[in-house]
Amino acid sequence: MIGVSTYLESRASWGVWELPAALLPVGYPRQVQAAGGIAAMLPPDDPSYARSVVARLDGVVIAGGPDVEPVRYGAEREARTGPPARERDAWELALIEAALASGTPLLGICRGMQLMNVALGGTLVQHLEGHVELPGVFGTHTVKPVPGTLYESIVPDACTGVPTYHHQAVDRLGRDLAPSAHAEDGTVEAIELPSPAWALGVQWHPEAGEDTRVMTALVRAAS
Repeated sequence: MIGVSTYLESRASWGVWELPAALLPVGYPRQVQAAGGIAAMLPPDDPSYARSVVARLDGVVIAGGPDVEPVRYGAEREARTGPPARERDAWELALIEAALASGTPLLGICRGMQLMNVALGGTLVQHLEGHVELPGVFGTHTVKPVPGTLYESIVPDACTGVPTYHHQAVDRLGRDLAPSAHAEDGTVEAIELPSPAWALGVQWHPEAGEDTRVMTALVRAAS
């Protein structure tokens, strides 16, 4: 059972409806299912429930989404930083802390990787050029693994064309985190905690592509 955090939108449309919604791009549950897991959506909730929720799960995925509020890492908001998603920040930080405390396998994707870094005391670059090509369209670039890392054991060779859509990135690494992949411009593209933890963050969007190796590794660790 793999819990996946969700977006929380004040207005979403489907059919004849236009309502507030907790939603998730279908690539997330489909990748979990393709890897042999069962996907459970985790919409924002009271952070005090996070430990009991994670106790019922075998793995946790923190999904992509809006920018992390800079106050979470002790910075002032810059002009190109997006509006805050405070309910998501609070809930997902609590999920990350609960997963790390319990040893539950954890995968952070894009925003999820950034939140992992923030949860462990790291900071973010609030604007980065070159990793978004067109609004609402995934771009691609190459990611190279760092030898000897968990990520390199999952994806041993450079990956060309990973789906990417982000304008923020890891700046100062959080406690005990190590970089495990880089883009060609040197941007940290994956972070992880040392063994025996299974905690990995990737800056790109594997759920938007065909390569299921990262999600499969999470599900195997969870099982």
